[in-house]
Amino acid sequence: MKEKYISQWENLYSEQINVRRDKRAKLQEQGSHPYKHNIKPSIKAVKLIEMYGDKAKEEIGETDDYSVAGRALLVRDFGKAAFIQIDDGSTRFQLYVKKKVTSEEGFADYKLCDYGDIVYAKGKIFKTNKGELTLEAHDFKVVTKSLRPLPEKFHGLTDTESRYRMRYVDLIMNPESREKLMLRSRIVRYIREFFYKDNWLEVETPMMHSVAGGASAKPFNTHHNALDMELFMRIAPELHLKRLIVGGYEKVFEMNRCFRNEGLSLKHNPEFTSVEFYQAYATYEDLMNLTEELIHGLAKDVIGNPIITFGENKIDFGSKFRRLPMADSVVEYTDLSADDLNNSSKMIDLLMSKKELGAKKDELGKLSNAKLMVLCFEEFVEENLINPTFITHYPTEISPLSRRNDDNPDFVDRFELFINGWEIANAFNELNDPSDQLSRFADQAVLKEGGDDEACDPDYDYVRALEYGMPPTAGEGIGIDRLCMLLTNSNTIKDVLLFPLLKKEVFFEETEEES
Repeated sequence: MKEKYISQWENLYSEQINVRRDKRAKLQEQGSHPYKHNIKPSIKAVKLIEMYGDKAKEEIGETDDYSVAGRALLVRDFGKAAFIQIDDGSTRFQLYVKKKVTSEEGFADYKLCDYGDIVYAKGKIFKTNKGELTLEAHDFKVVTKSLRPLPEKFHGLTDTESRYRMRYVDLIMNPESREKLMLRSRIVRYIREFFYKDNWLEVETPMMHSVAGGASAKPFNTHHNALDMELFMRIAPELHLKRLIVGGYEKVFEMNRCFRNEGLSLKHNPEFTSVEFYQAYATYEDLMNLTEELIHGLAKDVIGNPIITFGENKIDFGSKFRRLPMADSVVEYTDLSADDLNNSSKMIDLLMSKKELGAKKDELGKLSNAKLMVLCFEEFVEENLINPTFITHYPTEISPLSRRNDDNPDFVDRFELFINGWEIANAFNELNDPSDQLSRFADQAVLKEGGDDEACDPDYDYVRALEYGMPPTAGEGIGIDRLCMLLTNSNTIKDVLLFPLLKKEVFFEETEEES
């Protein structure tokens, strides 16, 4: 049975792959393992360039022996000698293999080397007549034989879906992809260190929940066999983090993975990363200040410039962020007046002016004024918020976990941060009245019974936690993926995810028996 699975894969091999397999066999025949271990290069190529790059050919003289290892990305063969360009992860660098200089075993390895192999070389540094810094190899090894040819060397991997599906090849061929994804790592590291410096406690909370809650979203379902229990993949860590505030931690944060059973788009992946943080005895205004400081620092210290270019827009990350109540923003960016926000007919007329919403008049007529205002905001205001803008004063009706405003209980003490027309962060003063929270959960449950699959179930354990008492608290979540898109000038979320979700790849046609 085992042979069936091996043969059906090997039957897909091209002639080029089979030629490389033959070379692998020849390496083995001459006693050179095609997948070597215990290979320890002594230096990175970027360091050699730093040491010798500015020196003239005559100035270099006799150097120490250095060893490097990397992937062969260009091989220029002259029969008894060759130049090989490798990428060792730090930069590209040139090797020189010559029959009279390289060991007999090393030169034999070279003769079986292909574009894409991982190789090792040890020798001295010199400059060619063209001024190219080069390592002359007296020892050379094929460390890892590459069976699959890389894409054409001068154009790289250009098919978009192949780049995301075979990210490993994209990283080999496209330095800009590698740099962008390394920049994402530096952004995440900066955020962690930002919180560490202010004595926040990093925590880890469950990714499988017995109650789907913490946000309005459709969850992924799973099943635990031993407990015979239905579980949900986390849509947000919020309720567990606030349980920790109840327990006595005053400042907690989590760099978390969340899962929402929704469609894919340029800004959405069903699995995504955010940072959520909660601080006792703080308000949402405090978190606005903290968020502004964090993003200022990211632009200045990680990107190196407070003015970020995204597409045709120049976005100012260095200035004070604008703060604007939602109702005021709708009045500013539409023809509606403040009084019109209490007039459902006026708002419906405006919404129907959008062709894609015009056919939904009956549905619009069922919405409250608060929800109509939010829809007007989403359809007419968001796209105009290019420079960082905090939108505040959200309706209570759409904020089931936020604390009501003391002066106007129809609104909550909440903000969302918009940049480039995208929601980047969401924060609010946390609701800590258990009776109010229970009532809001009940509202959500009624919506769910009515068919709203994004409404959350009541989390009675969380209500119980609040009944023990949670200090006044503010909390926030920042979308890491979208923030990385902005800071790296990426038009699609897939560019900043190492492995975005794609449709399943089909390698073999299903037989009638298998289906």
